[in-house]
Amino acid sequence: MIPGNINPKRMKQMMKQLGMDVQPIENVERIVISTSEGQYIFDSAEVTIMKMQGNVSYQITGDPVFEEKRAEIPESDIALVIEQTGSAPEEVRAALTETKGDIAEAIIRLAKE
Repeated sequence: MIPGNINPKRMKQMMKQLGMDVQPIENVERIVISTSEGQYIFDSAEVTIMKMQGNVSYQITGDPVFEEKRAEIPESDIALVIEQTGSAPEEVRAALTETKGDIAEAIIRLAKE
């Protein structure tokens, strides 16, 4: 941990001696990190690039909002579940949405109703 009473100019000199180059990225408007579960969205964030010993790191500072990934449901899946269960299209779409597109699980849920 770096103590808070170090002179910024001295800190810059020390980082240079260690072979560190730190530069901010200006005017960042939005950052999106996509995962299999969803997206982390930073609408306002500070981004810094740090280069040290041939490695490049990006540091993001800000508050993300997490948006869960929504399953896209093809019409062919809806038709298949309707054929198997005889349920209304609205019920099938709701069941597929709840099961995140899992056809077998949607059929089982609708068959129990």
